[in-house]
Amino acid sequence: MKLIPLSLMALAVTSAGAATVPKLSVSLTQEPVVMRLNKDEFRIVFGINGEKCAPVGCSGTIHYRVDWRTAEGANRWSEVKELRYAISPLASRTISVDRQYFDTGEGQHTTDVVKVTVNKITCVGATTGRVAQIAPTAE
Repeated sequence: MKLIPLSLMALAVTSAGAATVPKLSVSLTQEPVVMRLNKDEFRIVFGINGEKCAPVGCSGTIHYRVDWRTAEGANRWSEVKELRYAISPLASRTISVDRQYFDTGEGQHTTDVVKVTVNKITCVGATTGRVAQIAPTAE
C-alpha cells in the first residue's frame, strides 16, 4: 500500500475544487445615470454587466457616494449609499435603480446631484457562495 502525505492530499483537493469554481466578477456598463423626478427626488440607475456570472447568476451590493447641493449652491453634502442587485442565470446584464430624496427639509429646496462615485461592488455566486469584490475605478 502506498502512503500519500496528508499535505499533498489537501493540496490536491483544494486545487481540484478551485478549478471547478467559476471566477465571478461584475462591472458597470457605464457611469450611473441620474434622473430627476421632482425638485428633490431622484432615481440613480446602475447598469451591471454580469457576463462572468453565467451560468449560475449572482447578486451583491453597490456601495456608492452621492455628492449633492441645494440649487442656491451654498451648501453641499455627501451621502454614502448601498444598493442590492441580482443577475439571473439566464441574463448577462441587469439594471438596479435606487430611489433617493436629497434635501435638508422635506420639499423645501430644489437640489442638484453633483457627482455619483462607486466605491465598490460585491458579487456572490448564486450556487457557489463565492464572494468577489470589485475595486473602484480610477477617476
